[in-house]
Amino acid sequence: MSISANQATGDALSLVVNGEAQIFKGDELFSLIAANGVDPAQKGLAVALNGRVVPHGEWAATKLSFGDKVEIVRPLAGG
Repeated sequence: MSISANQATGDALSLVVNGEAQIFKGDELFSLIAANGVDPAQKGLAVALNGRVVPHGEWAATKLSFGDKVEIVRPLAGG
């Protein structure tokens, strides 16, 4: 059985991460960041949940819900 982008099954949540639908098995923001290949300890990293910036110190305690929208923004060097 497959999970559509509009359903949650068991521990899986349907989320939108950086504008793309994603199924995530878990409910912690910190774990979602790591599951997306981003080092949560990376300096300059910013994360917003449903349009609100979540302070780094709250990532581990922040629970996700079905349909949440998460933006993970990494710093880019340039000039």
